[in-house]
Amino acid sequence: MKHPEPEFDLRAYLLGSATGTAEAGCWTVERQLQDRANGTRGTFSGIVLFSPTDDGAVAFREEGTMRWPSFTGPASREYLLKPAGRADALDVFFTNGRTFHRMSFTPEANLDQHWCDPDTYRVTYVFKGPDRFSYTWDVRGPDKDLLLTSTLQRLGS
Repeated sequence: MKHPEPEFDLRAYLLGSATGTAEAGCWTVERQLQDRANGTRGTFSGIVLFSPTDDGAVAFREEGTMRWPSFTGPASREYLLKPAGRADALDVFFTNGRTFHRMSFTPEANLDQHWCDPDTYRVTYVFKGPDRFSYTWDVRGPDKDLLLTSTLQRLGS
């Protein structure tokens, strides 16, 4: 597995500049969706836009098309990524301000989890190079048994 350099700046990486001052970073996203309980599979394809905020955070906006046996159509979501006290990590928050998880590619911090009653969501981030990364959500509990794998590629790379 690749790892970024020790002085890696995650905010700058997502925004697409060495200083993190770019107007926005635009990425394509391809997601494979699997419900392991019943074998159902689906996909999500779209665009992720990372935009700097005035307070040093990064707004995350994802838009695209979801294809699932019971639904095909537009889907979107938004998060806010805030400084985590270290350049190689960002704390991810829901838009209502509730804590979600930590995002990082470093070996000691690329795994995190979120409990959403009654299920546990475990995420793993993988750095794949200067213009590509992935993350996988392994969701388990009495209500869900899902595997969601997303690959992001910098637009124009």
